[in-house]
Amino acid sequence: MTALIKNTVLIFIVALAFLLLCSFSPNNPDKKWVVVIDAGHGGKDPGAIGSNSREKNIALAVALKTGDYIEKNIENVTVVYTRKTDVFVELRDRAAIANKNNADLFISIHVNAVNARNTQGSETFIMGLARDRANLEVAMKENEVILLESDYTTKYENFDPKSPESYIMFTLMQNIYQQQSINLAAKIQDQFKNRVGRIDRGVKQAGFLVLYMTTMPSVLTELGFITNSAEERYLNSAQGQDYLASAIFRACRDYINEIDRRSGISAVRTEGGNSASAGNSITNGITFMVQIASSASRREMKPENFNGIGNLYEIVENNRFKYASGRFATYQEAVEYRKEIEKKIRDAFVIAVKDNKTIPLQQAIEQTRK
Repeated sequence: MTALIKNTVLIFIVALAFLLLCSFSPNNPDKKWVVVIDAGHGGKDPGAIGSNSREKNIALAVALKTGDYIEKNIENVTVVYTRKTDVFVELRDRAAIANKNNADLFISIHVNAVNARNTQGSETFIMGLARDRANLEVAMKENEVILLESDYTTKYENFDPKSPESYIMFTLMQNIYQQQSINLAAKIQDQFKNRVGRIDRGVKQAGFLVLYMTTMPSVLTELGFITNSAEERYLNSAQGQDYLASAIFRACRDYINEIDRRSGISAVRTEGGNSASAGNSITNGITFMVQIASSASRREMKPENFNGIGNLYEIVENNRFKYASGRFATYQEAVEYRKEIEKKIRDAFVIAVKDNKTIPLQQAIEQTRK
């Protein structure tokens, strides 16, 4: 085994241990959604530099506006910032802030830069292995911030942000929050395109260290290109920053509302206003479970891989592996169990299962009525 592969395996083990330790941090006593807004760069790290502006300032302005929109317009949400002023925050500390606060969503805000001055548009990344050189270069550029940190080789286990070989590590760990991250990223891009009128460069994946170290659905969004003169003017304008922040806010709002709807936070009612039927016997072979994760690759079913949650079940559909906890005869029992699960995984939701396949929830409720 080469030294590089040994180091990569070591990085994976250390990172996994870090994630597992963070999963046992105190629960949020108010049971609110916790959204962490991360303004990229800061302090001695200017980020990308345009003709008359710096990435760190644009990212901070949009981050603060995004958080303000969320706090004023979404109930039951707490916003946490990785920075609120022009200070330098190490990458691992940004992830640690999210993990220690038991964040439900992590959004890192950045601005792009390339040599081709006509390149423009917004794009949002999730953690993963870069599929092409362009995505890899974006990740390399953002990860280079660790070079400004003292003793970075020790902190990041010899990870070299400038070496493509170092990015092999991202093939070793499948993020169990990948589907949720894709969902949030897609909503952000949809808002950028359809509500703000930005050029849509799509949802992509690449090896961003800050996303790799978080333990919740996480995205990194590139608002636009500071190297494009027209976009630089837009990124620095009060209106542009306001529109971009409102787009991210609306994406968060839609994501949270969707999860809450799917989770049955407002109980489904039968005709006559009674709650969904309760009982201990299985009806029509239908059971209700709480889905906690979805992955493109199989995960070993043990609690430490799912934030300490046990009583696990695996459902394989459409080449994806869905993981659920609990098995109940009634929808209402699953809803009550979901209230316990949400302390560890906020966007868990109730599903109905028959013959180890999911079926529409409303259909299942109707078929299990007594």
